[in-house]
Amino acid sequence: MAMMSSSRGGFRGRRRGGPQAMSDINVTPLVDVMLVLLVIFMVTAPLLSVSIPVDLPKTEGKNISADKQPLVITITASSEIYLQETRVKFEALVPRLQAMQGVDPDMRIFVRGDRSLTYGRIMEVMGALSSANFKHVALVADLPKQK
Repeated sequence: MAMMSSSRGGFRGRRRGGPQAMSDINVTPLVDVMLVLLVIFMVTAPLLSVSIPVDLPKTEGKNISADKQPLVITITASSEIYLQETRVKFEALVPRLQAMQGVDPDMRIFVRGDRSLTYGRIMEVMGALSSANFKHVALVADLPKQK
């Protein structure tokens, strides 16, 4: 019995030439995009911290390790008060913090004050926080430069 062959010389049902459907997923573009995103996030993450410039006093002390990001109150050299990056009036500071505290009763608050400020201005803010029953309040300072 002789085998039947197609006019192209191949077996019946087998296609030669022409594009074949690819069944594999090409992950190279996905990996490239993910690596670019990783680099972007690594570069921008340090910039997300509080960026209001103040000249902090230098003190000896240990760094505080915190599980959660604390709220930061910044008092500039011109006595302007910022809650995170938003400027607030002194009278509106405690009500805003109390509204935020409803979500987290153990909220940590860091107070950053410029070195040129008077002791009284920082104590006004600390006194307002204390009278509003905020329990986890800390002052922020820079470590002195190593000699």
